[in-house]
Amino acid sequence: MILNPEMSRFVYDIPTKVYFGPDQLGNLGPELAKYGKKVLMTYGGGSIKKNGLYDRAVEEIKKAGLELFELSGIDPNPRVSSVNAGADICKKEGIDVILAVGGGSTIDCSKLIGAAAFYDGDAWDLITGKGEITDCIPIVSILTIAATGAEMDCFAVISNDITEDKLEASHPSMLPKVTFMDPTVTYSVGKFQTACGSADIMSHILETYFVPDGNSMYMLDRFMEGMMKTVIRYAPVAMEHPDDYEARANLMWTSSWAINGLVAGLQKVSWSCHSIEHELSAYYDITHGLGLAIVTPRWMRHVLDHTTVDRFVEYGVNVFGIDSKLPNMEIAEKSIELTEDFFFNKLGLSSTLTEIGIGDEKIPLMAEKACHGMDALPGYKALTPADFEAILRECL
Repeated sequence: MILNPEMSRFVYDIPTKVYFGPDQLGNLGPELAKYGKKVLMTYGGGSIKKNGLYDRAVEEIKKAGLELFELSGIDPNPRVSSVNAGADICKKEGIDVILAVGGGSTIDCSKLIGAAAFYDGDAWDLITGKGEITDCIPIVSILTIAATGAEMDCFAVISNDITEDKLEASHPSMLPKVTFMDPTVTYSVGKFQTACGSADIMSHILETYFVPDGNSMYMLDRFMEGMMKTVIRYAPVAMEHPDDYEARANLMWTSSWAINGLVAGLQKVSWSCHSIEHELSAYYDITHGLGLAIVTPRWMRHVLDHTTVDRFVEYGVNVFGIDSKLPNMEIAEKSIELTEDFFFNKLGLSSTLTEIGIGDEKIPLMAEKACHGMDALPGYKALTPADFEAILRECL
């Protein structure tokens, strides 16, 4: 691909401070104290209490002389009801800083909580555009799983049970100020969640890698290919040997750089697979990475033709080592087969929607909503509702 000068303008500004590696939580109290005295700690289920992370965080907060408030029970696909509950605490107690302890769901929820604290209405307004995000209470995160990259971006994806929507909001102020990333914390993450997290990371890179002509840079392409090779190499290792520090560290750091804005600087199109998966998890509450694994190869097959084949050739040759002397279409098809092999065999994830109990009853509705009101969603290849419907049916 030839870089188009007119498409090469971007701004990269990621001021998140990262403490990476074991035994860094001694810095938690001083970092939180920079933003005030009152801390709202957010988390999901009981895993952080079982592995001791909760006690360690509380210890550091108390050691710094800070006042602690809590919001627990944040769901894997975070609900706007949790956002509103957290925002109410922030307003009532005058919270100065939010400490999100968990994965992408907890961090995303915390970001919108911080933004909703500056808004008088329902937090859902900030997602639909009825309300405007103007500021956010400072966010500090302790990451517990390598997956979404929420620890180093300014996006939040939230679900609404009433409207059955899963939508995204973003604002520069929602970018975490500080993130603690200790790969040893992820030793307790089971095989399924490790697999789903790895599929999520892979999807973030693929959605950025497959862009129209003029939207790619040689340096970024090779960086993305290196990250994909990292996930392919280390995800199976982490699943079989959960306390392998090298594997966990590589996955954790890749999760951040896959979506922190570096590789997406030139991207001017929508993410097609995420648009589909958000509808699946909005209606069926499935694990995000699992949905992406099922959708991605079908999307690949749907968009592959003589106008798009060159990018698949780069992908196949540079990521999977396919012989470059083979015919282009053969390389492309082989690259999709190897992507399926990674998701469904190496990671052991379900390969169809039918396997996880999803039928075709909502496919037309999901396909329509995936276009977000447009005749066609711009992407590597523009997709209409009919295209989305065909992809979803190929996933059954």
